[in-house]
Amino acid sequence: MSLLEAKCLAKAYKKRRVVNGVTFSVSPGEIVGLLGPNGAGKTTSFNMIVGLVKPEEGKVVFEGKSIGNLPMHQRARLGIGYLTQEPSVFRKLTVEQNILAILEVCTSDKLEQKARLKSLLEELDLTPLARSKAYTLSGGEKRRLEITRALVSSPRMLLLDEPFSGIDPIAVYEVQKILRKLKERRMGILITDHNVRETLKLVDR
Repeated sequence: MSLLEAKCLAKAYKKRRVVNGVTFSVSPGEIVGLLGPNGAGKTTSFNMIVGLVKPEEGKVVFEGKSIGNLPMHQRARLGIGYLTQEPSVFRKLTVEQNILAILEVCTSDKLEQKARLKSLLEELDLTPLARSKAYTLSGGEKRRLEITRALVSSPRMLLLDEPFSGIDPIAVYEVQKILRKLKERRMGILITDHNVRETLKLVDR
């Protein structure tokens, strides 16, 4: 069974149809690419899935249940994570403070927060940078931190909008490695990026 399904999604702004009948599915342990030129409606499609934008037609199904009427925070609780194309880190906080800001929303247990923080820092190779302010990080390090923050809630489905944008080829390779590991853990991944070559190296379809 598919983890996530988008069925005939449609959206218009001021009578201009930006998404017209988009249909796709993502299974557990699968990486799917949503590709197209600027203005093709990729980000709007992502926003309809996570609950930032309401589709005018079609439905979004997660684990067999329609979630079209659920607000974004409830979709996140169900297991949908989203990495936006806009920077999402707090620049003046340290790496560990950035992660704790999300952890504190997920659990009030201080011991659990500490253990999960340690695990996430190690998993994304951020331990040496734990006390560094976010504004001092390179583009690739910031991207790893953004992915870490998206993983705090233990999502089963992760959407990434332009994850290779603004980072160097070495950082692109590191992000690809991270996403392949998440795939091995049976996470479903939906990705869109202008770097079609690097995206096609990663996706299953």
